[in-house]
Amino acid sequence: MALSSFEQDRLRLAAFAGLERLIDSRGGFATRDELLNFELEGKRFPLIDYSRGIRNPAEFDETLSVVSADNGPYSDHIGDDGILRYSFRDGDPLGGDNRKLRAAMTAKKPIILFQKPLPNVYVPVISSFVIDEDLANRFFLIASGEESWRSFASGATDQEISKQYVAQIVQRRVHQPVFRARVILAYSRTCAVCRLNHPELLDAAHIIPDRDAEGIAHVTNGLALCKIHHAAFDNRILGISPDFVVHIDGDVLKEIDGPMLKHGIQEMDGVRLTLPRKQADWPSREALADRFDQFVS
Repeated sequence: MALSSFEQDRLRLAAFAGLERLIDSRGGFATRDELLNFELEGKRFPLIDYSRGIRNPAEFDETLSVVSADNGPYSDHIGDDGILRYSFRDGDPLGGDNRKLRAAMTAKKPIILFQKPLPNVYVPVISSFVIDEDLANRFFLIASGEESWRSFASGATDQEISKQYVAQIVQRRVHQPVFRARVILAYSRTCAVCRLNHPELLDAAHIIPDRDAEGIAHVTNGLALCKIHHAAFDNRILGISPDFVVHIDGDVLKEIDGPMLKHGIQEMDGVRLTLPRKQADWPSREALADRFDQFVS
């Protein structure tokens, strides 16, 4: 059964969001196996092709991703303008895999550009667009980065693309920096757990993840946490009960390691959160209770 244009767009955005979470957890890159076995909404949904440098899901009208390797079989290269020249697939320049990549260009659909600087290292640029083609030299021109996304978003109202889809992209790309600033300012630029007051080392952690319907970008759904306590919170090493008390996983408390584990993690057990001055900015007890249930389960 063919998917509607809106459903394709929704799945594309969901894949982008899932990839961002995967990359965040892996230090900025993913492996081939991770991308081939990527899961979307409970089903396997590969983000790259098993044997080709372009991923054209059967259920999509447009390309989802391309891979550009430094020493790949094609003559991909970045021009002086910073735009990638991505080689056509062999054969008919108007057919095959080239057809869906051209469709992404025509419809101005964002794609994932995977750079492969080392074997089995895939670094994604999610906000990438096919902006033109060079038929004579058999290249597509692919722009990546925030500037290309802004160009897409600014012209979106003139394109045949779901306004609701564009709104979701805008929300994902725009609300996060604003959310971070509001949360960190509410907590006086201090980690709520350890009181570290270096804002460059702080994150705005969602209590209810933003991928969930209840994961609103509001200060009461956020915590200012240093990067180590943010990671510990996300990985259930550290939990926060609805009475604003920090709890450390029991197994971690038994471990013996260096001073970071002892002073940075274990000694935080039983610490009470440093809360915002304004009670209206305090973290939601209901959200903390939901998240704490996951921590203790």
